[in-house]
Amino acid sequence: MSIPKFETFTSGAVPVEVENIDTDQIIPARFLKATERKGFGENLFRDWRYDASGKPVAAFPLNDPRYGGQILVAGRNFGCGSSREHAAWALADYGFRVVVSSFFADIFRNNALNNGLLPVRVEEDLLQRIFAAIRRDPQAQFTVDLDHQRFTIEASGESSPFEIDAYKKRCLQNGYDDEDYLRSLAAEIEAFEKRAAE
Repeated sequence: MSIPKFETFTSGAVPVEVENIDTDQIIPARFLKATERKGFGENLFRDWRYDASGKPVAAFPLNDPRYGGQILVAGRNFGCGSSREHAAWALADYGFRVVVSSFFADIFRNNALNNGLLPVRVEEDLLQRIFAAIRRDPQAQFTVDLDHQRFTIEASGESSPFEIDAYKKRCLQNGYDDEDYLRSLAAEIEAFEKRAAE
Protein backbone atom coordinates (compact mmCIF):
# COMPACT_ATOMS: atom_id res chain seq x y z
CA MET A 1 0.00 0.00 0.00
CA SER A 2 1.31 3.42 -0.91
CA ILE A 3 0.56 6.33 1.39
CA PRO A 4 1.43 10.00 0.82
CA LYS A 5 4.48 11.35 2.61
CA PHE A 6 3.56 13.34 5.67
CA GLU A 7 4.90 16.90 5.60
CA THR A 8 4.29 19.85 7.90
CA PHE A 9 1.02 21.57 6.97
CA THR A 10 -1.39 24.23 8.19
CA SER A 11 -5.10 23.59 7.81
CA GLY A 12 -8.58 24.26 9.07
CA ALA A 13 -10.31 21.63 11.17
CA VAL A 14 -13.66 19.87 11.48
CA PRO A 15 -14.87 19.63 15.10
CA VAL A 16 -16.93 16.67 16.33
CA GLU A 17 -17.41 17.42 20.02
CA VAL A 18 -18.53 13.95 21.02
CA GLU A 19 -16.78 11.58 23.42
CA ASN A 20 -16.49 7.80 23.02
CA ILE A 21 -16.92 7.78 19.25
CA ASP A 22 -16.67 4.12 18.33
CA THR A 23 -15.65 2.54 15.06
CA ASP A 24 -19.23 1.63 14.16
CA GLN A 25 -20.15 5.30 14.34
CA ILE A 26 -17.10 6.19 12.23
CA ILE A 27 -18.05 3.62 9.55
CA PRO A 28 -21.17 1.48 10.11
CA ALA A 29 -20.76 -2.27 9.76
CA ARG A 30 -23.10 -2.49 6.76
CA PHE A 31 -20.51 -0.65 4.65
CA LEU A 32 -17.64 -3.07 5.30
CA LYS A 33 -18.18 -5.22 2.21
CA ALA A 34 -15.23 -3.96 0.15
CA THR A 35 -11.64 -5.06 0.77
CA GLU A 36 -9.94 -2.16 -1.01
CA ARG A 37 -9.27 1.02 0.93
CA LYS A 38 -11.09 3.26 -1.55
CA GLY A 39 -14.65 4.54 -1.37
CA PHE A 40 -15.17 4.41 2.39
CA GLY A 41 -14.99 8.19 2.83
CA GLU A 42 -18.46 8.71 1.38
CA ASN A 43 -19.90 6.72 4.29
CA LEU A 44 -17.76 8.27 7.04
CA PHE A 45 -20.09 9.00 10.00
CA ARG A 46 -22.93 7.88 7.70
CA ASP A 47 -25.63 7.64 10.37
CA TRP A 48 -24.75 11.06 11.75
CA ARG A 49 -24.28 12.79 8.39
CA TYR A 50 -27.57 11.60 6.85
CA ASP A 51 -31.08 11.02 8.12
CA ALA A 52 -33.12 7.85 7.45
CA SER A 53 -34.18 9.14 4.02
CA GLY A 54 -30.58 9.82 2.98
CA LYS A 55 -30.84 13.60 3.34
CA PRO A 56 -27.76 15.36 4.78
CA VAL A 57 -28.14 16.49 8.39
CA ALA A 58 -27.28 20.18 8.16
CA ALA A 59 -26.18 20.45 11.79
CA PHE A 60 -23.51 17.74 11.50
CA PRO A 61 -20.04 19.32 11.18
CA LEU A 62 -19.03 17.42 8.02
CA ASN A 63 -22.08 18.92 6.31
CA ASP A 64 -21.44 22.44 7.63
CA PRO A 65 -19.69 24.54 4.94
CA ARG A 66 -18.03 26.67 7.61
CA TYR A 67 -15.70 23.80 8.46
CA GLY A 68 -13.08 22.13 6.33
CA GLY A 69 -9.51 20.94 6.19
CA GLN A 70 -7.36 17.90 6.77
CA ILE A 71 -7.78 17.80 10.56
CA LEU A 72 -10.61 16.17 12.52
CA VAL A 73 -10.88 17.25 16.15
CA ALA A 74 -12.87 14.81 18.27
CA GLY A 75 -13.82 14.20 21.89
CA ARG A 76 -12.03 11.90 24.30
CA ASN A 77 -11.75 8.14 23.63
CA PHE A 78 -11.91 8.28 19.85
CA GLY A 79 -11.97 4.98 17.93
CA CYS A 80 -13.18 2.72 20.72
CA GLY A 81 -15.27 -0.38 20.04
CA SER A 82 -14.42 -3.02 17.45
CA SER A 83 -10.99 -3.25 15.88
CA ARG A 84 -12.09 -2.59 12.28
CA GLU A 85 -9.33 -1.06 10.18
CA HIS A 86 -12.04 0.37 7.91
CA ALA A 87 -12.48 3.25 10.38
CA ALA A 88 -9.00 4.51 9.54
CA TRP A 89 -9.63 3.83 5.84
CA ALA A 90 -12.80 5.94 5.90
CA LEU A 91 -11.13 8.89 7.62
CA ALA A 92 -8.15 8.84 5.27
CA ASP A 93 -10.31 8.34 2.19
CA TYR A 94 -12.42 11.34 3.19
CA GLY A 95 -9.27 13.47 3.17
CA PHE A 96 -8.23 13.70 6.80
CA ARG A 97 -4.50 13.40 7.55
CA VAL A 98 -4.77 14.05 11.30
CA VAL A 99 -7.21 13.25 14.11
CA VAL A 100 -6.81 15.22 17.34
CA SER A 101 -8.23 13.93 20.62
CA SER A 102 -7.27 13.63 24.27
CA PHE A 103 -7.37 9.82 24.12
CA PHE A 104 -7.40 7.17 21.39
CA ALA A 105 -8.27 3.50 21.58
CA ASP A 106 -5.01 1.57 21.10
CA ILE A 107 -6.14 -0.54 18.14
CA PHE A 108 -7.55 2.48 16.32
CA ARG A 109 -4.33 4.42 16.88
CA ASN A 110 -2.26 1.61 15.39
CA ASN A 111 -4.64 1.19 12.44
CA ALA A 112 -4.50 4.93 11.79
CA LEU A 113 -0.69 5.01 11.75
CA ASN A 114 -0.61 2.00 9.42
CA ASN A 115 -2.81 3.88 6.96
CA GLY A 116 -1.07 7.27 6.86
CA LEU A 117 -3.39 8.91 9.38
CA LEU A 118 -1.70 10.70 12.29
CA PRO A 119 -3.46 10.50 15.69
CA VAL A 120 -2.37 13.53 17.74
CA ARG A 121 -3.06 13.10 21.44
CA VAL A 122 -3.27 16.33 23.44
CA GLU A 123 -4.20 17.09 27.04
CA GLU A 124 -7.92 17.46 27.69
CA ASP A 125 -7.65 21.16 28.59
CA LEU A 126 -5.85 21.88 25.32
CA LEU A 127 -8.46 19.88 23.40
CA GLN A 128 -11.14 22.12 24.88
CA ARG A 129 -9.16 25.22 23.86
CA ILE A 130 -8.93 23.86 20.33
CA PHE A 131 -12.70 23.40 20.24
CA ALA A 132 -13.11 26.92 21.64
CA ALA A 133 -10.83 28.35 18.95
CA ILE A 134 -12.98 26.72 16.25
CA ARG A 135 -16.17 28.01 17.86
CA ARG A 136 -14.73 31.55 17.79
CA ASP A 137 -13.57 31.17 14.20
CA PRO A 138 -14.80 28.19 12.14
CA GLN A 139 -11.89 28.79 9.74
CA ALA A 140 -9.30 28.70 12.55
CA GLN A 141 -5.97 27.33 11.38
CA PHE A 142 -3.73 24.73 13.01
CA THR A 143 -0.24 23.54 12.14
CA VAL A 144 0.85 19.91 12.41
CA ASP A 145 4.63 19.48 12.46
CA LEU A 146 5.49 15.79 12.50
CA ASP A 147 9.25 16.35 12.27
CA HIS A 148 9.27 18.28 15.56
CA GLN A 149 6.15 16.55 16.91
CA ARG A 150 4.22 19.73 17.64
CA PHE A 151 0.62 20.84 17.18
CA THR A 152 0.01 24.60 17.07
CA ILE A 153 -3.09 26.78 17.33
CA GLU A 154 -2.18 29.51 14.87
CA ALA A 155 -4.46 32.23 16.32
CA SER A 156 -2.87 32.10 19.77
CA GLY A 157 0.50 30.58 18.91
CA GLU A 158 -0.05 27.98 21.61
CA SER A 159 1.93 24.88 20.77
CA SER A 160 1.93 21.42 22.28
CA PRO A 161 4.21 18.41 21.75
CA PHE A 162 2.76 15.02 20.86
CA GLU A 163 4.23 11.54 21.03
CA ILE A 164 4.69 9.04 18.23
CA ASP A 165 6.67 5.82 17.92
CA ALA A 166 9.95 6.52 16.09
CA TYR A 167 9.37 3.70 13.60
CA LYS A 168 5.87 4.90 12.70
CA LYS A 169 7.14 8.46 12.44
CA ARG A 170 9.76 7.39 9.89
CA CYS A 171 7.13 5.47 7.93
CA LEU A 172 4.81 8.50 7.78
CA GLN A 173 7.64 10.84 6.79
CA ASN A 174 8.61 8.57 3.91
CA GLY A 175 5.18 7.32 2.86
CA TYR A 176 6.09 3.76 3.85
CA ASP A 177 3.93 0.89 4.93
CA ASP A 178 5.67 -1.99 6.73
CA GLU A 179 6.63 -3.69 3.46
CA ASP A 180 7.97 -0.45 1.96
CA TYR A 181 10.09 0.04 5.07
CA LEU A 182 11.68 -3.39 4.69
CA ARG A 183 12.38 -2.69 1.02
CA SER A 184 14.11 0.56 2.00
CA LEU A 185 16.57 -1.53 4.03
CA ALA A 186 17.35 -3.97 1.21
CA ALA A 187 20.92 -2.77 0.69
CA GLU A 188 21.68 -2.92 4.41
CA ILE A 189 20.15 -6.40 4.69
CA GLU A 190 22.19 -7.65 1.73
CA ALA A 191 25.39 -6.19 3.21
CA PHE A 192 24.66 -7.85 6.53
CA GLU A 193 24.04 -11.21 4.86
CA LYS A 194 27.33 -10.97 2.97
CA ARG A 195 29.25 -10.21 6.18
CA ALA A 196 27.52 -13.08 7.98
CA ALA A 197 28.43 -15.50 5.18
CA GLU A 198 32.16 -14.67 5.33
